Amino acid sequence: MSQQQMVEEIKGWVYEAGENIKRKLQSPLIVEEKTNKSDLVTNVDKETEAFFIDKIRHHYPDDQILGEEGLGDHVTDFSGRVWIIDPIDGTLNFVKQQDNFCTMLAVYEEGIGQMAFIYEVMRDELLWGGKGMGVYLNEQVIKDVPNITLEKGLISVNTHMFLNNTYETQTVAMKSIGVRMIGCAGIGFKELIKGNQNAYISNLQPWDYAPAKVLMEELGLKMIALNGEPLDLRQKVPILGATPAAFAEIQTRQN
Repeated sequence: MSQQQMVEEIKGWVYEAGENIKRKLQSPLIVEEKTNKSDLVTNVDKETEAFFIDKIRHHYPDDQILGEEGLGDHVTDFSGRVWIIDPIDGTLNFVKQQDNFCTMLAVYEEGIGQMAFIYEVMRDELLWGGKGMGVYLNEQVIKDVPNITLEKGLISVNTHMFLNNTYETQTVAMKSIGVRMIGCAGIGFKELIKGNQNAYISNLQPWDYAPAKVLMEELGLKMIALNGEPLDLRQKVPILGATPAAFAEIQTRQN
C-alpha cells in the first residue's frame, strides 16, 4: 500500500469515527472521573478508541498501538510502526459543551512521526499530513504559517500553568495581544498551524502532542519540552509549540 492510499484509508476511519461521535451525542453519556472531577472519560472515548484499534488490528496486525484509554498495547519501545490515538481530546468540553473537542491519530515509525490527523468534529475540519507530504486543512494545502511574533499574536495556554506561572507561562502569555484557554490540545495546536495564534503551552500526554508534532515539523514550527528534556513519547511533559519568531522570544524570556 502506498503512503497516499494509507492516508486516504485513515481519513476514512477518522470521518467515520466523527460521525459515530456526533450520533452518540444524541444519547445520554456515561461519564466517569479518572484522576479528578475535571479529568473525565466517557463511553464514547472508550468506544472511539476501540473503533480505531479494531481497524488497525485488522489492517496492520503487526503494529503497536498507544491509546489514551489503555485499550491498545503497553508501548515502551517505539521501534517499528506505532499508532498513537487520542479518541476524544478535550473530553471535559465534550461533556459540558458538546463542542471544542477533537479526535486525533498519529503514525510513527522508528520513533519518527510519519503522518497525523487532527479532526475537530463539530466543525468538520480535518488537519492532516505528514513527513514529506505537506499539511492540509480538509483539502486545502497549508503552504506557509505566518511567523507571528509573541507580541503581535494570540497565545493559548493551560489554565493551571497560567495561574501558577509554571515555566513563566503567565509572564510569557501576558506579553502577547491576548490569551486563550481552550481546554483541548488538538485545537490549541490546530489554531497555531492555521496561523490564528503564535504559541501553545500546556502539560501534555504523548497522545495530546504526538499528532501536532508531525504536522509542525513538516511546516517548520517549533516544539520542545519546557523541562529541558528530549521529547519522550512515553511520558507526560510540559510542551511549548510556537512559530519560530515567538519561540525565540519565549526562550529568551524564560532563560
